[in-house]
Amino acid sequence: MTHTELAWEFAELFGDLDVSDINQVVANNVPMETLEFFTSYGETFADAEGIGGDSRKRVPNLLLLGYLLRVLEERLIDGSEDEA
Repeated sequence: MTHTELAWEFAELFGDLDVSDINQVVANNVPMETLEFFTSYGETFADAEGIGGDSRKRVPNLLLLGYLLRVLEERLIDGSEDEA
């Protein structure tokens, strides 16, 4: 599976989850310090780039999604090495 295919599968799966399921995924996979960093960095980035409104609120969420996708990639890579 390519990185692009994985990203699309991830996006489709995430789109099917309800809020409580998403919260559970985040709670099980993302340290609180990382969430706090995404919030802080997202605000700093939005200020520096002049991002406002609804887009500003989405910056930390985009960082979080990228992080979750990377965690998934690492787990798949580790899993394929275990099979070899």
